[in-house]
Amino acid sequence: MQSVLEPGVVLRSRYEIRELVGQGGMGAVYKAGDLRLEGRICAVKEVLPALSETASEDELAQIAEQFRIEASTLARLDHPNLPKVSDHFSTRGREYLVMDFVEGRDLYEVLQETQRQGLMLDEDQVLGWATQLLDALEYMHSQDPPVIHRDIKPSNIKLTPRGAVKLVDFGLVKMMQPDDSRTVTVVQGRGTVAYTPLEQYGGDSGYTDARSDLYAVGATLYHLLGGQPPVDAKERFLRPGALPALRQLNPAVTPRCERAIFQALAMHPNERPATARDLRDLLLNTGQHTAAFSSQMVLPPLPLDQPDWLDVLRHNRVLVGVAAALLLVAVLMSLF
Repeated sequence: MQSVLEPGVVLRSRYEIRELVGQGGMGAVYKAGDLRLEGRICAVKEVLPALSETASEDELAQIAEQFRIEASTLARLDHPNLPKVSDHFSTRGREYLVMDFVEGRDLYEVLQETQRQGLMLDEDQVLGWATQLLDALEYMHSQDPPVIHRDIKPSNIKLTPRGAVKLVDFGLVKMMQPDDSRTVTVVQGRGTVAYTPLEQYGGDSGYTDARSDLYAVGATLYHLLGGQPPVDAKERFLRPGALPALRQLNPAVTPRCERAIFQALAMHPNERPATARDLRDLLLNTGQHTAAFSSQMVLPPLPLDQPDWLDVLRHNRVLVGVAAALLLVAVLMSLF
């Protein structure tokens, strides 16, 4: 584990470290004060590029240049559901991003609090968060080149005191290169297992695109509404049908919402919604765009442990009882 910066350390004669917010294998995030702008609090993301300890001087120079390009791309992003990146620099062999510090709890913390109360998150509330998240992804994916996040999960989505959500932690962001079949980044990683599509297991050797982010969105929504993370993609590949039906975990989830989430969780990218807008339309059932999209793709079936007709029978139990009674009378009359 890499050493962390102590409170009071000043980076670039400007950013005074206040406290460690989070730490992982790819670096750390700190809460810091901006000494040039009194009262401003920012988040400082410390990035540890893969292979930095074994790379040659030329490779290190290439890593630093790629980081500069990537950080400049992030600094140009301007969306209400993304923290604004305001600065980037290198020092002591490490790379740093400076961005807005987002107050509030992450959605994993919100889910845990709800579960402690013996409750489940409300579908309408979760879809409201999903709409904001997908708006941010639509904006990121529409950049030239497209920007892919690659580590979407409940703990990387902050809920602000005003009720807005912000997608944070750009540690695994990738920029898609239009003249190459793969994406490129200096910050290599594989995301978090439960939210990672199968094509991302190869790290940077695998091809990932916008649909990889949409898988992670589907996994995030599954977790928020079902109360537990989905079975990871590798396990699902080895054991088809291992993923429980969402409505088995939470019967209050509508069939439409479950269907959309399972489409996002399709194992093959071609079976997922192609864009963030497609997934948003499927979740909300909005516009003619949804019908056109649904008619062009092969829908992944719902898990076999809860077929749709079971829900129909449960909601029409009185009529089913009457029909069964009439059938019994008819059988008895035919016998006697």
